[in-house]
Amino acid sequence: MIEATGLDRLTCALVGKPRYPLGQLPTPLDVAPRLSERLGLRVLIKRDDQTGLALGGNKVRKLEFLIGDVLASGADVVVTTGGSQSNHARLTAAACRKVGLACRLVLNRGPHNDVQGNLLLDHLLDASVQWVESEDPADAVPAMQTLADELRAQGHTPYVIPRGGSVPQGATGYAAMIAELIPQLDALDVMPTALYLATGSTGTHSGTMAGLTAAGFPLPVQGISVSRPSPLQEAKVQELSSATLRHLGFEEDVAAGRVHVDDRFRGPGYGYPTEGTLEAITIAARDEAIILDPVYTGKAMAGLISHVREGRFGPDDTVVFLHTGGS
Repeated sequence: MIEATGLDRLTCALVGKPRYPLGQLPTPLDVAPRLSERLGLRVLIKRDDQTGLALGGNKVRKLEFLIGDVLASGADVVVTTGGSQSNHARLTAAACRKVGLACRLVLNRGPHNDVQGNLLLDHLLDASVQWVESEDPADAVPAMQTLADELRAQGHTPYVIPRGGSVPQGATGYAAMIAELIPQLDALDVMPTALYLATGSTGTHSGTMAGLTAAGFPLPVQGISVSRPSPLQEAKVQELSSATLRHLGFEEDVAAGRVHVDDRFRGPGYGYPTEGTLEAITIAARDEAIILDPVYTGKAMAGLISHVREGRFGPDDTVVFLHTGGS
């Protein structure tokens, strides 16, 4: 049995934070038998692609706490940003529809600007879209602040959510995921060797690290970068993990050396798949009928497959793969 003291500590910290129920939780922790046989170890998949809201995905967990904070603040319009096919933008628009708030999206033009996929859903969900003629996320920040100022001048009360919901309030959603995951592992009587996840705007990765630290649960996490070099990504995760722990009322930090990011699978950059990404997507589909995306989870699975081929794991190991969704 897994020691409950740390889990109770984490659960108590979460209770005091504003939260609005948006997801179908808990998500399943599924055994992947054919993928396990192929890779020669036990693979469990945490199905956060099944969080329910508007095709689901990891952003739903973040938005439960972000929208809770929005409602507590008295805001009447949410402003956020992302790429042209942003999962975060799509789900923020959906969350706003659920609670009756206006949604304003400031999107970077990227490689996929046609009104299809997530961008089509943004319009269907009645979000207003403003474009930034650049792929650089930094260029959207001043545009978002300008929009917020304009809304205030019009008598509105805007709430600005940074890219990916990657602030302590949003990352808290993944600290809460750890409170959900630990009992699931206990029910299977397994202590995994590692947890694999895609790491981009860092909220999922940081919240996971904060939750593990608060619970005192020694599960190693391997991040697979979808965009940034490893040193920069690790520093950003370390910073947001610490801020999330402070937000939850804890004084400790994530231990030095616990944040691990492999950047070898990011390819040319965000939104651009590699041959390894496409192979991983094919393997997951044909072995387990699980659909990965080319931006996040395909790269994360490519990292796991490569690490197995490099001999990092043996037949007695168990790995949890966090399926963060994406459409």
